[in-house]
Amino acid sequence: MRGPAVVDGTGVVKVSKPTMNEERLTMKRKLLSTLLAAALGVAAGAAQAQVSDGVVKIGVMNDMSGLYADIAGPGSVVAARMAVEDFGAAAKGIKVEILSADHQNKPDVGSTVVRTWYDRDGVDVVVDVPTSSVALAVNQITRDKGRAFLVSGAATSDLSGKACSPNTIHWTYDTWMLANGTGSAIVKTGGDSWFFLTADYAFGHALERDTEAAVVKGGGKVLGKVRHPFPGTDFSSFLLQAQASKAKIIGLANAGGDTINSIKQAAEFGITQAGQNLAGMLVFITDVHALGLKTAQGLIFTESFYWDLNDGTRAWSQRFAAANGGKYPSMVHAGVYSSVLHYLKAIDAIKTDDGGKVIEQMKKMPTDDPLFGKGSVRADGRKIHPAYLVEVKKPSESKGPYDYYKVRATIPAEQAFRPMAEGGCPLVK
Repeated sequence: MRGPAVVDGTGVVKVSKPTMNEERLTMKRKLLSTLLAAALGVAAGAAQAQVSDGVVKIGVMNDMSGLYADIAGPGSVVAARMAVEDFGAAAKGIKVEILSADHQNKPDVGSTVVRTWYDRDGVDVVVDVPTSSVALAVNQITRDKGRAFLVSGAATSDLSGKACSPNTIHWTYDTWMLANGTGSAIVKTGGDSWFFLTADYAFGHALERDTEAAVVKGGGKVLGKVRHPFPGTDFSSFLLQAQASKAKIIGLANAGGDTINSIKQAAEFGITQAGQNLAGMLVFITDVHALGLKTAQGLIFTESFYWDLNDGTRAWSQRFAAANGGKYPSMVHAGVYSSVLHYLKAIDAIKTDDGGKVIEQMKKMPTDDPLFGKGSVRADGRKIHPAYLVEVKKPSESKGPYDYYKVRATIPAEQAFRPMAEGGCPLVK
């Protein structure tokens, strides 16, 4: 530090030497600055070190091009990206990368992808994963590897029951919710005899099981059931068996393209015109869109999300549609967004992406987002929020694109999902 400049009588500028006190003050300031910089560096390094590889890696895995591509597919990647943006990861200093893969609805393919993600690519959390057989495989691998799994697309209630894991949260819906929302409501209104048309894999079996239990509990009876290949194309022989049973309700324990084709072929056979009713046990807004209101009108089923519920769901859904080629979100897309948002909040709270610790924190923190509102995650890994019994509108009732549902009833969160004590989850004490 130089002393003040002065001008002598000759006009020459002279700079006075600093005093001893000024030199000491300068040295102290430099020392404090160095110590502060070091402290900040250590703190930043410690915070960064707790996030593996310095980045949170999210793997979105689903059916990208087949039977369930509209339900989940690329739209789930859009939803995950929106969650990262809305969380403000960059502003919070959290680096996030999103990977995606197609499991082709095959457990062996899904298992290979996830092992590679965990062992080679450093993926911290896997999200979505429709197709229950794939999800059950990923559930076990995730537990073995100590990572995190946020299920939006898969339905089997076993994920929060006998197959529950401290590393998994089942977010959006499940077979128990569908069965008790739709099955119970239909039995109460007179649909007391059933025949099941079931997809022959883990999801279909679980949905048939849970719906049959709800029907019998409500005083109904099951007259028969038949299981079709997954995925299927020709449902004619199965539908003829259902028609011959004379059951009032033909329960479609399938999803996606299987449900769409079942409904189309049932219409061709004149099944509903003859007096039997179809119950779509798992129907998405994308299915209704594909069927058209003329074919789908009057269908009753259960959803956990609808884009037109309130101002928050409408605003988000319009943003989603703009980024998704004009296609509106399914409840699976909404679940991906909601689960990823809560996951990032948990990481921000505990400053680590350790799978088990983050899932534990997610269970401690109340959930709150514009799509599902306020909720919670139970000890068994079941995310709790309301569900909705909806009816597809007639073409004359629809006022615009994707204006497809009438909400017939709201099922409170505490009633929408299976009581925790009845699931058989080993984590529940």
